[in-house]
Amino acid sequence: MDKKWWTLIVVCAGTFMLLLDVTIVVVALPEIQQGLHTTFSEVQWVIDAYALTLASVLLTAGSLADRYGRRLLFTIGLIVFTTGSLLCGLAQSPMMLILSRSAQGIGGAILFSTSLALLAQSFHGKERGVAFGVWGAITGVATGLGPVLGGVITTGISWRGIFLVNLPIGVAALVITRWKVAESRTPHAARPDWPGFAMLTAGLVSLVYGLIRAGELSWGESGVSVCLVLAVVFLVGFVLVERRVAHPMFDLTLFRIPTFSGGLIAAFCMNGSLYAMLVYLVLYLQDDLGYSALDTGLRLLVITAGSLVAATISGRLSTHMPVRWLIGPGLLLVGVGLLLMAGIDGATSWSHLVPGFLVAGVGSGMVNPPLASTAVGVVNPTRSGMASGVNTTFRQIGIATGIAVYGSIFTTQLAHHLTQHLARTPALAGHAGVVENAIQEGTVSGLIGRTPASARPALVAAMRDSFASTLDVLFIVSACLALVGAVCSASLIRSKDFVASPPPTEGGGPTAASERGGEGAGAVSGAALEPSLG
Repeated sequence: MDKKWWTLIVVCAGTFMLLLDVTIVVVALPEIQQGLHTTFSEVQWVIDAYALTLASVLLTAGSLADRYGRRLLFTIGLIVFTTGSLLCGLAQSPMMLILSRSAQGIGGAILFSTSLALLAQSFHGKERGVAFGVWGAITGVATGLGPVLGGVITTGISWRGIFLVNLPIGVAALVITRWKVAESRTPHAARPDWPGFAMLTAGLVSLVYGLIRAGELSWGESGVSVCLVLAVVFLVGFVLVERRVAHPMFDLTLFRIPTFSGGLIAAFCMNGSLYAMLVYLVLYLQDDLGYSALDTGLRLLVITAGSLVAATISGRLSTHMPVRWLIGPGLLLVGVGLLLMAGIDGATSWSHLVPGFLVAGVGSGMVNPPLASTAVGVVNPTRSGMASGVNTTFRQIGIATGIAVYGSIFTTQLAHHLTQHLARTPALAGHAGVVENAIQEGTVSGLIGRTPASARPALVAAMRDSFASTLDVLFIVSACLALVGAVCSASLIRSKDFVASPPPTEGGGPTAASERGGEGAGAVSGAALEPSLG
């Protein structure tokens, strides 16, 4: 077999792992919480540690690959990600799991930043379209398979299995990479922007840590205030550094293009609304409604199925119509879907969520393919890597900050509703703090067992009503974020900002996208960036 096809295999394997490990982890969170006795904030960090490190490292990893070799960086990414997966599977404490998830995020960022470059160097002409098509199909399968596979492994084996399943894939991909993948690098590549990397990482970590701590303690706590102030200082420092360095990791002049800014807002709002809410939907389905991880994964397939069908149609339409009429309406549907999920109470069954699942899933499928094209379609090809990397970075920032903000709202609202509901039962009045801790630490069954039999029905009813009422608030807040994204993207994304792609220099003649120009430009490379959770 030709080396280029081996390259496609290992790139698809690496991408499959890093995308699978997002959705596969979400359905296992309640089991992880019980197995490691984690707090609610530590559960948030299991997801946010991955998203933050991926967002922080992504742009720098691309620069390192250009300078030192794409195969070398891809190899390092495989080693780091596979080792991180092993450590996650062996984790004996919440901190070990969070740090191991950070390692996965670093490895995932390196793999993601080098995947398309390896394919682009190996394939030309029509074969490049085939390679990107296969890669895109694998990303869809990984995203769709995650909830079900996570449920099967978690229910049938253990939550540790969702990480250990990466080991044979990672080892096989590593061997093939060293044996069959050709090396390439960019002559006279710019040095990595280390000051920018340091400022961005410090700013994002301070921001998310402060938001999560605010949920644990209070917004007025001194440590929270310090973290949020540091976040502002570091992020402002990042902007100043990027304006001064010769080769910035993020060219801030791109913000002068309204369509680019609209695409970033849409990316942030997409991941910060529906995808950040998946964590709380899983906790509701498992902790409040009592479903297993497998049952939860099967129910989340409603979202995935709607998304995959809509994405297939949207990807085709994005080369024939203005993408603002896909991204804006898509986010509108996401917001409407989240509002349809609202209105739950302690007696509501999961079937109430189905219409919202379907509408929001269709909306997300409408957004993702054209949003990826938008990221690279408004810049010259020489800056497409930076543009797509920044868009992916904003996706990760959206999901990380979304989870943190919703967590803070969750703890505040849960305490409020528990106090109200428990006050109606004299034996339970004044115990809202104990019940809240049990819900957040996943020890509800033990608390119910210690409660006098006469008060147990009232306690269960209070917890279910409080959890549902709290989730109701999150649905409304996340819907508002999606609707803001819809308005901003519809008003900022403009057809005239798109640039025509030049014909490829090697084989195959001009692509359909380059012949069409305008908004179709960049559709081929952009379609490969469709995955939104990675």
